[in-house]
Amino acid sequence: MADTILLPDGVRIGHAQNDYTGVTCILTDYAVGGVSVRGGAPGTRETDMLHSEKSQGFVNAVVLSGGSAYGLEASCGVMDYLRENNIGFKVGNKVVPLVAQAILFDLNTPGEYHYPDKSMGYDAAKCAVSSGVRLGNVGAGKGATVGKILGQTGACKSGLGAATCLFGDVFVTAVIAVNALGDVIDHNTGKILAGAKLPSGEYLNTLQALTNGTLEQMIKIQSGTNTTIGCVMTNAKLDKVGVNKLAAVAHDGLAMSIRPVHTDADGDTLFALSKGDKTADINIVMALAVEATARAVENAVKL
Repeated sequence: MADTILLPDGVRIGHAQNDYTGVTCILTDYAVGGVSVRGGAPGTRETDMLHSEKSQGFVNAVVLSGGSAYGLEASCGVMDYLRENNIGFKVGNKVVPLVAQAILFDLNTPGEYHYPDKSMGYDAAKCAVSSGVRLGNVGAGKGATVGKILGQTGACKSGLGAATCLFGDVFVTAVIAVNALGDVIDHNTGKILAGAKLPSGEYLNTLQALTNGTLEQMIKIQSGTNTTIGCVMTNAKLDKVGVNKLAAVAHDGLAMSIRPVHTDADGDTLFALSKGDKTADINIVMALAVEATARAVENAVKL
């Protein structure tokens, strides 16, 4: 399915995948970048450079992928693509592309599995587009599932979702690969959209089962085998402090639509990008990010 989302000028998104897993590459065109890691079991690359106290002011690409820690190789392919196009931090006659990445765990297929690799990252960057972005069972969402407290047999298929929220000429777009331990909830109604299922086909309600003690040991068994990752992007002009605030508050959108979220069995990581010259109160931009993130999560299980 193609997008109906808005992207800041110069930002492009591409995917590559095989039968098991995939990579989503967000080419940023020198955007101001930030990050917030809230899950207990993250897998990341170059997140430290995005923190507000660090000197580097921009990022060239954000990569989301499956493959657990093996999937971190995909960003090397994105670096190759950017270097070939002379994009990155210039040092003498050399160029160093600045590429940040987060991974999710989708090693759930019994038997054969082909990890995201350097060539898959390169292909995702090469095919990146500014419109008509595919969503659903593609890229980092290819092997994603949700509701895994009972194991993979009780889980629901998920994918890569996106949503845009606007205030006048300012917008925030969220692109989220949803691979959560918890259930995905309609944040307006509280209805479970996808999650752990009992043999009867009914939803277990993971949060309820954990808080009443029914499955208190199961969360340890499922540790490190999940994770929701994504990126929120805006055409509002923000500095590095502001864009890190945006990444942090966007996790509220995960909390609205995933229950439970940020567990020790998840490595939830959100990036944020500012690329544009629009002005708006940062509180409005943050509110847009929260709503866009919640909608993107819900869309990931509907596509």
